[in-house]
Amino acid sequence: MDCVLKCWFSQWKNNGEAKLLETMAKMEVKTSLLDNMIGVGDMVLLEPLSEETFINNLKKRFDHNEIYTYIGSVVISVNPYRSLPIYSPEKVEDYRNRNFYELSPHIFALSDEAYRSLRDQDKDQCILITGESGAGKTEASKLVMSYVAAVCGKGAEVNQVKEQLLQSNPVLEAFGNAKTVRNDNSSRFGKYMDIEFDFKGDPLGGVISNYLLEKSRVVKQPRGERNFHVFYQLLSGASEELLHKLKLERDFSRYNYLSLDSAKVNGVDDAANFRTVRNAMQIVGFMDHEAESVLEVVAAVLKLGNIEFKPESRVNGLDESKIKDKNELKEICELTGIDQSVLERAFSFRTVEAKQEKVSTTLNVAQAYYARDALAKNLYSRLFSWLVNRINESIKAQTKVRKKVMGVLDIYGFEIFEDNSFEQFIINYCNEKLQQIFIELTLKEEQEEYIREGIEWTHIDYFNNAIICDLIENNTNGILAMLDEECLRPGTVTDETFLEKLNQVCATHQHFESRMSKCSRFLNDTSLPHSCFRIQHYAGKVLYQVEGFVDKNNDLLYRDLSQAMWKASHALIKSLFPEGNPAKINLKRPPTAGSQFKASVATLMKNLQTKNPNYIRCIKPNDKKAAHIFTEGLVCHQIRYLGLLENVRVRRAGYAFRQAYEPCLERYKMLCKQTWPHWKGPARSGVEVLFNEVQIPMEEYSFGRSKIFIRNPRTLFTLEDLRKQRLEDLATLIQKIYRGWKCRTHFLLMKKSQIVIAAWYRRYSQQKRYQQIKASALVVQSYIRGWKARKILRELKHQKRCEEAATTIAAYWHGTQVRREYRKFFRANAGKKIYEFTLQRIVQKYFLEMKSKMPSLSPVDKNWPSRPYLFLDSTHKELKRIFHLWRCKKYRDQFTDQRKLIYEEKLEASELFKDKKALYPSSVGQPFQGAYLEINKDPKYKKLKDAIEEKIIIAEVVNKINRANGKSTSRIFLLTNNNLLLADQKSGQIKSEVPLVDVTKVSMSSQNDGFFAVHLKEGSEAASKGDFLFSSDHLIEMATKLYRTTLSQTKQKLNIEISDEFLVQFRQDKVCVKFIQGNQKNGSVPTCKRKNNRLLEVAVP
Repeated sequence: MDCVLKCWFSQWKNNGEAKLLETMAKMEVKTSLLDNMIGVGDMVLLEPLSEETFINNLKKRFDHNEIYTYIGSVVISVNPYRSLPIYSPEKVEDYRNRNFYELSPHIFALSDEAYRSLRDQDKDQCILITGESGAGKTEASKLVMSYVAAVCGKGAEVNQVKEQLLQSNPVLEAFGNAKTVRNDNSSRFGKYMDIEFDFKGDPLGGVISNYLLEKSRVVKQPRGERNFHVFYQLLSGASEELLHKLKLERDFSRYNYLSLDSAKVNGVDDAANFRTVRNAMQIVGFMDHEAESVLEVVAAVLKLGNIEFKPESRVNGLDESKIKDKNELKEICELTGIDQSVLERAFSFRTVEAKQEKVSTTLNVAQAYYARDALAKNLYSRLFSWLVNRINESIKAQTKVRKKVMGVLDIYGFEIFEDNSFEQFIINYCNEKLQQIFIELTLKEEQEEYIREGIEWTHIDYFNNAIICDLIENNTNGILAMLDEECLRPGTVTDETFLEKLNQVCATHQHFESRMSKCSRFLNDTSLPHSCFRIQHYAGKVLYQVEGFVDKNNDLLYRDLSQAMWKASHALIKSLFPEGNPAKINLKRPPTAGSQFKASVATLMKNLQTKNPNYIRCIKPNDKKAAHIFTEGLVCHQIRYLGLLENVRVRRAGYAFRQAYEPCLERYKMLCKQTWPHWKGPARSGVEVLFNEVQIPMEEYSFGRSKIFIRNPRTLFTLEDLRKQRLEDLATLIQKIYRGWKCRTHFLLMKKSQIVIAAWYRRYSQQKRYQQIKASALVVQSYIRGWKARKILRELKHQKRCEEAATTIAAYWHGTQVRREYRKFFRANAGKKIYEFTLQRIVQKYFLEMKSKMPSLSPVDKNWPSRPYLFLDSTHKELKRIFHLWRCKKYRDQFTDQRKLIYEEKLEASELFKDKKALYPSSVGQPFQGAYLEINKDPKYKKLKDAIEEKIIIAEVVNKINRANGKSTSRIFLLTNNNLLLADQKSGQIKSEVPLVDVTKVSMSSQNDGFFAVHLKEGSEAASKGDFLFSSDHLIEMATKLYRTTLSQTKQKLNIEISDEFLVQFRQDKVCVKFIQGNQKNGSVPTCKRKNNRLLEVAVP
């Protein structure tokens, strides 16, 4: 019993612990970013706040794979340079429809907040992703789009829109991204995508805007960097057929525009990426001919870099250039459909139009190379713009209903390189504008929330970078305006003249420095060369090399090249150069690159100001693109130019932390007896009671309409410490109550178990006793029944013996009486019965002996047992006949169809030749094969086989007797279903063909020879030369098969004449063939000899 109790208790204990662990696991779900925090999840709560503590907090979280950190509603993302298991579908579901601060920081939390605000509050959203190259901006934009695609609606049409939006990324990355020293997949253009949704939050389509593609990369790449991905993907992944069509080779070294030192990137499969891009283009909606046209343009750009020039002097002393190898030019013209002479002239001459005059000047080698590179850059840049517009056509919303919009901005981060040129100047100008709108919108958001909650707004001091933006974009004396003015003015324009103008106009500006400016404090510093100027950006000072500013701003493409491109028969290239149409010549100078970008940025800023902003600040932890490395100096530099500390200070200028009353009361209610465990009144009243109970100073918090505002992070951490201590006390209390309940429950269960076990044991004991009594009763009963049965059996046996004795006596008595009565009748019939019995026994013995003496089942076995008795003579003969018939039938039943046919032929031969032809007995034992020549297998007879379409019955070599002299010639004798053919043995050529209907008779001798004559119908075409006379070793078989075949086809029996003399028809003469006995020189071989015109003798041995 003790063993049973222990077993039952152990089982209960295991089940109870399992349920308890399951319950505790469910309770471990995080309900706030403050729970189980590694470092500080929100930098607004960082205490104390300094650059060092900021970096240390990021590093601590980075080391524990926590790559996301908040600054209020801003997400800081540190690139881990490896895959982390934090983007699974389960994670998407965790963050779906959750409060922003409810779980640990994540990019999904910001994406969900933006999507729900757009869907539920009807507010257009924009997500601004910034950071330097390699910080993970592109991956962040993909994660945002994938999250929105995962949580929005489902359906075939919706899924198609989502798939098209997502698949636009691989196409744009292939044509707009490249490997740089900082990033293997660096975006070399700015991208802003507006994703349009309906009222339910389902995506309808999208619109993509691109900004400032780095087209100079097409013709030149810095050391350690690559050209755009698509060039390497095309050469690596295209089929041989496609490369041949595009006139390309797979070797990268064949093309001057491709850098070779970093053509291969570790971990990047260009061939697989090419297949991905082709598939993505198909999903987005590119037609096959459009995709082919795009690749043809890419191939043309590659081949443009292989065009080289050589100098030539003209008679007038001017230098001009000529193309060295025109083969590349020819292939480009074949790809683009341009007349070779037109393109060659455009590379050698430049036409300038002024009013009604046209002036044509030659280009020297340097100018020709400039024109070539300008064409390549413009061709690729315009192709990229065309791709963006084509994608927009496919993904734009098809309906005209009112739309909600979520914008995703993925644009270059602030760039400070060793050599900073026009591209870095434009990029940093864009980042200044983004920083300006960020500060304005952040302050605006703070002010609106304070006003909404009824909290007094206090002025916040911050650095306003509007003065820097004005320095760059001012329409009168801004740097871009002066650059445009310098590009447009007549006379000699160089980068040096532009710098001189900057020194004159911007000399007194506090954020502008150059070696010649009055404001410069570095007149003797060699780090500030004469050809540079320095701007104090919000992120730090940047030194710009002025070289190339004017040319890159002009972005000049000679009109001759534009017109040459417009004349192309290639539809796509022609559409890329509309200004080349002679009918639409515009003498007005096209806008400069700087003014175009300035207008694009202004449009972008205007667009962003109409939307609710959400920010993702991307940080690169190291320059090695390696995991687990955190370079503090590099991160510090990025924190400075991203203005993250400034952002924290703005967020903390008023109140560092704010939270709705309900979650605040729910989180801290255990700190006050009045609010624990449940507060009955309004949540705000409960928070007031709670804060008074824990004695927090009044100046540390304020009550809004729906939120509690806490000024200092220390106050929040004090609350967290109190909560942690209180939770430990509550856990102890819960453990105490639980243990008491567990012991009481255990005791009651043990008591109940003891009662149950005792009851079961008593029942078992009584059942066992009853079974023993029952078994004893059954044994006694069985013995009594056995004794009674044996007594009855003895009585019955005695009665039976008495009855049998009486019957036996009666039978003997009746027998004696009958024998006395019938003895006289029995003696009269005894002889007849004895005779019949004896005869029956003799017959029975005869049959038994016959059974053991039966002969074999062979039909040719003549043996039969001798007759034992004379009176069984007729029976003995009849049995012999019946047995022979039976074993013949058994033998015939074993025949196959082929064997039956052979025996039928043998039987036919017996009827025709038995006792008539002396040769017949020797042919009985020989099987009839028919095809003695393997015509179908022997290649020598292929011509003969092809000439005969019917089934061949006989194929045998015979000797044909010459009608003139009796000599023999070897011929192939062929018999088919309808014809008899003779063919030459060596060549296989058919010599004669006789239809079976023309065969009238076959004649042969009665002797032991193989001669026979085939008589033909007189007047038939085959009988023109007369009858045939043959000699064969298989005469009997050939005559039999000829007889049966003729009978089958003509339904008439062929006459077989057996005689030692018969007449044959040789042309017009009848000749007698006579067989005589004679001694042969050749032994047993018969010979034939022509005696005269009327006699042919055959000597038979």
